[in-house]
Amino acid sequence: MLARFSARLADVAQRVVPDPFVIALGLTLTAFVLGLLVMPDPDVGALAAGWFARFGASGTLAFTTQMALILVAGAALAGAPAVRGLLGRLADLPRTTRGAAALTAFTAMSCALLNWGFGLVAGAVLAREIGARAKAAGRPIDYPLVGAAGYTGLLVWHGGFSGSAPLKVTEGTPATSAAPGGGPPVPLDETLFSTLNLGVCLGLLVLVPWLLSRMASPERERVPDVPDRASDAPPDGERRPAAGRVLALAVVALGVVALGGRLAAAETWWAGLGLDVVILALVLAGMLLFGTPLRYGRAFAAAAPEAGGILLQFPFYFGILGLLEAAGLVELLANRSADMARGLASLGLPLAWSFDVVTFLSAGLVNLFVPSGGGQWAVQGTILAEATGELGLPLPRAVMALAYGDEWTNMLQPFWALALLGITGLKARDILGYTMTVMLLALAVYLGAFALL
Repeated sequence: MLARFSARLADVAQRVVPDPFVIALGLTLTAFVLGLLVMPDPDVGALAAGWFARFGASGTLAFTTQMALILVAGAALAGAPAVRGLLGRLADLPRTTRGAAALTAFTAMSCALLNWGFGLVAGAVLAREIGARAKAAGRPIDYPLVGAAGYTGLLVWHGGFSGSAPLKVTEGTPATSAAPGGGPPVPLDETLFSTLNLGVCLGLLVLVPWLLSRMASPERERVPDVPDRASDAPPDGERRPAAGRVLALAVVALGVVALGGRLAAAETWWAGLGLDVVILALVLAGMLLFGTPLRYGRAFAAAAPEAGGILLQFPFYFGILGLLEAAGLVELLANRSADMARGLASLGLPLAWSFDVVTFLSAGLVNLFVPSGGGQWAVQGTILAEATGELGLPLPRAVMALAYGDEWTNMLQPFWALALLGITGLKARDILGYTMTVMLLALAVYLGAFALL
């Protein structure tokens, strides 16, 4: 039954889901129209200015470049001989679509709990290698299902060591009416290492691979058409590889010292895992494993075109955030959280559970327009702190409810899938039917955890 349901949803997605850039443009116009509707004095100029302020901001352009580098450096690293061998051995393990989907999902989610960028690249590369093995052997599999499994790391990332909201509140909580200067820091043992988060992450880590394995259907299996990657053979014209290796090793050593100092300076090693650390680690690993600068340079250049979707679309999504901020839409949505929680409590439901659910669902909705955990916390954090203070509820739990909502609708929002799509050669419509099925069924884990933990 689950296989039939997911197959039907996948068929619908393939027929009706547009290109991700079309979705970005549609959401931009939707946010603009909603802004005009909710503003007391509709001001097209103010909305346009808010859109451009975010679209062209230096922070937006820097973040876009970081994401493009993560994709390109990760894809290039996957072409290194040693990585190909390791992933090849792992990709050789499953012989069925069922096993391939479960293995890919478990790997992607486990890696994403360490770092979301690492999980995204690892899941995508493993899915591609499994597809490449099936193509070489002429063995039919449901390659879109395996690709969807590679994206599931984004369903758990915000409860892991790179989670934006729980890491941010370790620096101090937002200002509230009760604490005008801001509240005290929230330690990780109240967020990431809480019973709630450990239960949610463990539940998803077990349930999601099993769910994906049950979606496999022989009717959808085909010999996959997996894009070829650049060869790791030495490029023509490489005359002095030994000298190149010495230079590469020297720079790698310098980078290792820099990374070691960065992680040592952080209060905990995971607190030092930022995008800059991930990017440098991927580049250094690529230089080391390819052996010479020319080999690595060619692999990097071959992977560069895959970043086109990110470079084009990321500024538009930050522009959407600017529209929401200019219109006050995010604040309007978040400010209703306390009232909605009270409304559910008036029906006999526990107030704490009601607020968890309202926060979770509102964060999931906002994530469709602002698919950035850090950006979402920046605009919702203060309002969430005020709501918990007003209701007398613990802020750390609300932080995790927001984090879960943010990661939950990643399965519907193809923004972060751009990196995976570039590596696997799949289309958004190929995977969304499966990821939406996972999203719907994962809802039970979140709601159950709010009630029991």
